[in-house]
Amino acid sequence: MRYLPLSDADRVDMLAVIGAGHVDELFADVPADVRLAGPIAGLPLHASEMAVERHMAKLSAKNMSAGSAPFFLGAGAYRHHVPASVDHLIQRGEFLTAYTPYQPEIAQGTLQVLFEFQTQVARLLGTDIANASMYDGSTACWEAIAMAGRITRRDAVLLSSGLHPHYAQTALTMAKFTGDKVNHTAPALSAKPDDAALIAAIGDDTSCVVVQYPDILGRIPDLAAIAEAAHARGALLVAVVTEPVALGLVESPGALGADIVVGEGQALGVGLQFGGPYLGLFGCREKFVRQMPGRLCGETVDAEGKRGFVLTLSTREQHIRREKATSNICTNAGLCALAFSIHMTLLGGEGLSRMARLSHARSRETAERLGKIAGVAILNTSWVNEFTAVLPVDARPVVRALADKGVLGGVSLGRLYPGEGALGRGLLVATSECTTREDIEALGSTLEEVLA
Repeated sequence: MRYLPLSDADRVDMLAVIGAGHVDELFADVPADVRLAGPIAGLPLHASEMAVERHMAKLSAKNMSAGSAPFFLGAGAYRHHVPASVDHLIQRGEFLTAYTPYQPEIAQGTLQVLFEFQTQVARLLGTDIANASMYDGSTACWEAIAMAGRITRRDAVLLSSGLHPHYAQTALTMAKFTGDKVNHTAPALSAKPDDAALIAAIGDDTSCVVVQYPDILGRIPDLAAIAEAAHARGALLVAVVTEPVALGLVESPGALGADIVVGEGQALGVGLQFGGPYLGLFGCREKFVRQMPGRLCGETVDAEGKRGFVLTLSTREQHIRREKATSNICTNAGLCALAFSIHMTLLGGEGLSRMARLSHARSRETAERLGKIAGVAILNTSWVNEFTAVLPVDARPVVRALADKGVLGGVSLGRLYPGEGALGRGLLVATSECTTREDIEALGSTLEEVLA
């Protein structure tokens, strides 16, 4: 706060208005044992720009980037080829420096690209409409849960055990402040998701059932059956897609009965980016549009009959609605949305399907190779480009050993579900069109060596 032009008296007045005695009270939700009591030990208070550059370059050299080694990581963040034209176009000044306008009709270019993005997302997810993006997949998932609560006026949320644990944790965290009752358990190491158990858990107080498609273990749940069961009890089905390329191969969630479809758009156009920024996708049925968070850009004609674009709907709190807003999402990942839209435009429908088919083919080859290793079993009977291999030992040290030998061999389920017993032997393996047969053999032979 020392960099803000505020006096001590200003700070006292501000704290008094919100009912806080000290600024530390604003961080009460952060556990005390993880808060810093002072400067970080060993970190100099200041350094020259050249010294910082040298130090950061030294730290960066310790990283193993996705393109420098056989790469099989997934679990919600995927490596696909992003054409050079995507980065070239989003760095044009009219895109890179554009800001969300508060008199939006002035920025016709910004509105048009968001309109095109919405159209692509709605078609991909199989929904009537889509908004102009969210922060990321996990927060979009929570916004869908909150939206379902407003529509159904219920407060019980049923999360599929196959939902990504980070998404589930986001929902559990937000529910602390809304009072929603969230029901979630870890998945079992089974070839197929237990859709019957999920359906049986739907109650008369359930606002929504949240199902990942494909799920965290790479399995494909029966969305149509779950949607039918949810609707019979007056609940909504929220489908979560963390790998949008998968929708080039499997039927869209909206076509299978999902009322709200959300997901992560990182795989298309955005790249891994060391963990962010990413891109939240959000679509729903048209009848729920006024409960949808975020913004909706629309097409119209001006006074002269010329095609134009407008901000059709904006439910965020900065646009007048304030405390009546459906969401406190007060920005959108506009540049990432543009990258997504450019990549989708370059691919087209057939290109997306080809990418999905190639990714799936590489995944089948990888599963076949790993299945030949003594003690390794392939859990799934069906998947798109991500599956679970069950190892004879805990997967966490195996992943570390693979990395030490130059292979990024997957994500250990023990990392995602610490303390969950048998799940610790699960290794989540993802492939894409970038995966080569040499990569597959490197993973297979190195895993054999590590397990020997």
